[in-house]
Amino acid sequence: MTVSSEGDTGQLSVPRLMAVVFLPFATGYFFSYLYRTVNAVIGPGLAVEVGLTAGQLGMLSSAYFITFAAAQIPIGVFLDSHGPRRVETVLLVIAALGALLFAIGDTLWGLVLGRALIGLGVAACLMGSFKAMSEWFPMDRLPLMNGLVVAFGGLGAMVATAPTEALVAEIGWRYGFVALSIATALAALAIWFIVPERVRAGSSEPLSVRIGGLKGIFNSRAFWRIAPLAAFSQGSFLAIQTLWAGPWLRDVAGLDSRTVSFVLLAGAAGFVAGNLAAGLAAERLARRGIPPIIVAGVGMAAFMVVQVLVLLEWTQFPVLLWFAFGAMGTTGVLAFSVLARTFSAGLAGRANTAQNLMIFAMAFALQWGMGEVINIWPVTADGGYAAIGYQAAFGMALVLQAIAFVWLILGRERR
Repeated sequence: MTVSSEGDTGQLSVPRLMAVVFLPFATGYFFSYLYRTVNAVIGPGLAVEVGLTAGQLGMLSSAYFITFAAAQIPIGVFLDSHGPRRVETVLLVIAALGALLFAIGDTLWGLVLGRALIGLGVAACLMGSFKAMSEWFPMDRLPLMNGLVVAFGGLGAMVATAPTEALVAEIGWRYGFVALSIATALAALAIWFIVPERVRAGSSEPLSVRIGGLKGIFNSRAFWRIAPLAAFSQGSFLAIQTLWAGPWLRDVAGLDSRTVSFVLLAGAAGFVAGNLAAGLAAERLARRGIPPIIVAGVGMAAFMVVQVLVLLEWTQFPVLLWFAFGAMGTTGVLAFSVLARTFSAGLAGRANTAQNLMIFAMAFALQWGMGEVINIWPVTADGGYAAIGYQAAFGMALVLQAIAFVWLILGRERR
């Protein structure tokens, strides 16, 4: 099915839109987040099997983020010109290939290549979903629909914890990645054959015009008001949740691998609940004249408070702590709905991917950097990492968020 005008949803009812637009794209993001988070569970065993240091493990895991970030600008251009259906289908096939290479890799650089291809392949899953939601659903529904998409990704994060730990115990992580490769290829086929397509004028725009739109975004004061805090907040959340949370729970909280997987499951459940709550709150408060940027700012401030508890090693109730970490850590996603309201529909893909570029570049830098900071202190007698190393690494990320938060407040006062 092809729809000719970008502002018209044709004859599709809301249930039909949920079936043929929301579910296929949300499934793609499910796999994106599963890939993103799975190293927090398999990382310790993988490091032992391949013989990796903390810095090498951080670099391996963060290879996902650097290719993901590098792809954001071209993805934004092609999302606006060729649409999310075509872009995401092609890239998910690349992700399936990367998962297969990761499954058979037996050296550090072989695993890095597979992980990097996975990052490239899922680079459009969230932004493609946001672009599709903005094309097919009313603007006032965007915070809710975007929240539902990210919550669906949270289900992937949940599957990447205790269920993955149980599966890996049975068949090993290599066969698990073979299964992921097949499932990802099927998701690509579903998007190609199920999602309707639009006829869009942007496909004939000269490349110089498309790049000119990007310049307007990066020259926008509104963009630079919110982008730094969203980047530091989401980058810190991703760096910790997708890798360093597992080792922290093992080395600082003193939990065994099975308990760690269940605590991470609680964090993923908080991620799902936080996205649903933030999306609903932003939608309802917007009707009362309170813009989504206020909800996002309050949520990211609350996330900093949770990180202070992590720095203080509040380990009496790790399930509660990590549930709060997941719930508050996701509120920065509301920045995307803020950008969708700030820029025109024709620039929505580029505006969102510009923000996503900053988030994932920061996630790459922080995840690798945290490993190098942790490496400064020698490993403990039982082979774990020193608690003070985690404090220094996580504290560095928290300071950056605090500076960006002050910048957001100062920008609001100037405005």
